[in-house]
Amino acid sequence: MFSELDNPAWHALNSQHQEFAIGTTVAKRYSPDIVSFIGFEQSPDSLDPFMKAGESFFIIGDLPPLPAHWEMQHDLVCLQMVCEKAIMPDKDIPVIEVLSDSQEMYELVTKVQPGYYLPGTHRMGNYFGIRQEGKLVAMAGERMRLDGLTELSAIVTLPEFTGRKYARHLITHLVNRNLEAGIIPFLHVSQSNERAIGLYEHLGFVTRRKISFYLVKKRTAQ
Repeated sequence: MFSELDNPAWHALNSQHQEFAIGTTVAKRYSPDIVSFIGFEQSPDSLDPFMKAGESFFIIGDLPPLPAHWEMQHDLVCLQMVCEKAIMPDKDIPVIEVLSDSQEMYELVTKVQPGYYLPGTHRMGNYFGIRQEGKLVAMAGERMRLDGLTELSAIVTLPEFTGRKYARHLITHLVNRNLEAGIIPFLHVSQSNERAIGLYEHLGFVTRRKISFYLVKKRTAQ
């Protein structure tokens, strides 16, 4: 099962996220309003007609030879971590609510961690949040979903509300919820984000491998 995480977007687009898939039998992309990820078996070449000139997107995993008019712009190296054991919740847990306001979610993530969360990303899974005086100040949710595996993502807290264990509470909620359903949660975190890595390890996540998110752009002039 874990071998599918070497090529997570491809396997998600061929299983739990088929409804968001655009492309061919050997290469697919997420609908551009959902998330900027593509996936493929061996080569992305057949996906070229489905990518707009000037568009940027991510290849997750190994970088294959690219079409001549595609260029790799950045390599974000992440740790891919999985959690197979339930997490003991803290005694004092704030109210965690199911989120449904897509604009509210988009605005929060864009303030804290811009570039990965799009207006339609919330459709990929379930998202939960914590409020203070009615204001959404922290959230976390589910992004790529494969058979038996779900990626946790958009784990953000407004800077002025950090230090209150909101991320810990939300991750605990998501991990236990998925494990109870027989689904193993995983996540990706930049290898340079030592603070987040420390939290995830403390909660029981184990590093499976390093994996790259390659930012690729299709040039306007071919």
